[in-house]
Amino acid sequence: MKVNEAAPRATATKNAVGIQYAALPYRVSGAALEILLITSRRTRRWIIPKGWPMEGHQPSMCAALEALQEAGVSGEIEKNAIGHYQYLKQFKVGVNVPCKVDIFALKVTRERKTWAERNQRERRWCSVSEAAAAVSEPQLRQLIVKFGAQMAAAVPR
Repeated sequence: MKVNEAAPRATATKNAVGIQYAALPYRVSGAALEILLITSRRTRRWIIPKGWPMEGHQPSMCAALEALQEAGVSGEIEKNAIGHYQYLKQFKVGVNVPCKVDIFALKVTRERKTWAERNQRERRWCSVSEAAAAVSEPQLRQLIVKFGAQMAAAVPR
């Protein structure tokens, strides 16, 4: 599925607490697989683009729209999740909510120079091992390593 870059950002659904959708942006540079990480706005941790469900959009499209808004990338998003991880979402008001994040692989075909959250985040292309070491959630780290291994196995030699 290709992302419509002109699509407006939908508002999050009201009953979205507990589930989020994320993109795992990747590209192949030469013979190396690279993963795109971004910083979170508040804590500046390295993460992948993610957000709440959006009314009228399938989960994979929500993930693709988050990647466009938060990281300025678009491309071909997988329709099925490649996995998930869980973390504790900490809101500014002191409320913590356990969240499950379904992750969709996004083959990046376009990287914008400007995007909605450019002034609020950093982005960095990393090797699989660098990306796994940079993220703090253990389940996300494992998923990045597993994805890297699956992609390496799928490349014809």
